[in-house]
Amino acid sequence: MKFFSNITREARFLFKQKYLVGILTAVFALSLFSVWSGLSEMQTQSSTIERLKEKDRVDRENVLAKQSGYGSAAYYAFHLTYSEPSNLAFAAIGQRDVFPWKHRIRMLAIEGQIYETDADNPELSFLGRFDFAFLVSVLLPLFVILLLHDLRSSEREAGRYDLLITTAVKQKYLWLTRAFVLSASLALVLLVPFVIGAVISNASFVGTSLIVLVVFAHIVFWTLLIVWYTSNKMALKQNSTQVASALLSVWLMVSVLIPATTDVAIDKMVTSPNGGDILLVQREAVNDAWDLPDSVTWDAFLATHPQWKNYTDMGLTFEWKWYYAFQQVGDQKASELSEKYRQATLEKDTLASRLALLSPPMLTQRLMSSLAETDTQAAMQYEQNIRAYHNSLRHFYYPLMFTRAEFSLDKMSELPDFSQFSKK
Repeated sequence: MKFFSNITREARFLFKQKYLVGILTAVFALSLFSVWSGLSEMQTQSSTIERLKEKDRVDRENVLAKQSGYGSAAYYAFHLTYSEPSNLAFAAIGQRDVFPWKHRIRMLAIEGQIYETDADNPELSFLGRFDFAFLVSVLLPLFVILLLHDLRSSEREAGRYDLLITTAVKQKYLWLTRAFVLSASLALVLLVPFVIGAVISNASFVGTSLIVLVVFAHIVFWTLLIVWYTSNKMALKQNSTQVASALLSVWLMVSVLIPATTDVAIDKMVTSPNGGDILLVQREAVNDAWDLPDSVTWDAFLATHPQWKNYTDMGLTFEWKWYYAFQQVGDQKASELSEKYRQATLEKDTLASRLALLSPPMLTQRLMSSLAETDTQAAMQYEQNIRAYHNSLRHFYYPLMFTRAEFSLDKMSELPDFSQFSKK
């Protein structure tokens, strides 16, 4: 009971100070804006996907109606692939700003199609865009510092310090109570817009609770750090400005310098091909096939698809089965480079996870992106979904083309749908 009375007393005292109300109002406004912008962005992405799905279906039906063979149908028909945002993606947009979340693919070599938009893909700043995760991981510590840096020094400067510690039953409880009131108020104004956004987005209770827990943990870390620092002998001799400068130096180091340094270090530690290299290898393999004997293509193709060894006869100078065979060979030649790129990306992500332990803001942002399914792992999974879907198209078309089956629109209605491979 005494605890709650202390909390109430400190709250009444603190909130008589108008600047505190102003700070909390500003945090609430920033949180509201970050949640609103995140919801708007995810709604735009979801709407874009739904609109493209319908246009993709109509376009493919129109294209297929004009075809007379499976080879030309596979060549001209596009298929939409997409990565739908999770219900928590509004809070942490993460790698959806870096990696593509939609592609239109054909039966041509897939590696080139995946990396067409990746050759010059700009890397987002280590600070990221302004979403709720950015507010929590990067800006939140500044507000905690702003609220708590003068916890003791302001009382000294106002001439009340000696009276307070003399009248307080236990001195440390006084400062902890004030820190609790301020930090809890900050958490409240920060999280109310997020929880409302989670309800609007129909996010799961577990996912929402885990993000709330991450936010609380981040606030607790900075609160305890500041309470500890302001209680040591050196800080007790400093004025409010000096204390704030010291704490801001810590924030600068863990929020900016460490993430920037680790980003450069990881790039140095892990060598990786880029999308342009993969695209070039695949295209060169495909273009060279036109000038090589048919047998060169068939030998490479049959090494991975021996079931078609009795169907490689060429009745004409050009046959679609040969065309798609060297498209497949192009992928095979680029596969090693593509796998190296993927493994390097995952290795960088693993290293970043470990080094994030040195930077609470970076760790917070990574945890939130993981919970929102907008991290590098999710982006790599989408790429694998594209490959799996493209492989299912090959399994659909190859028997029809190699056996020279008669073209039928009814058969085309059995085309695989990407929804079977997408992961919400």
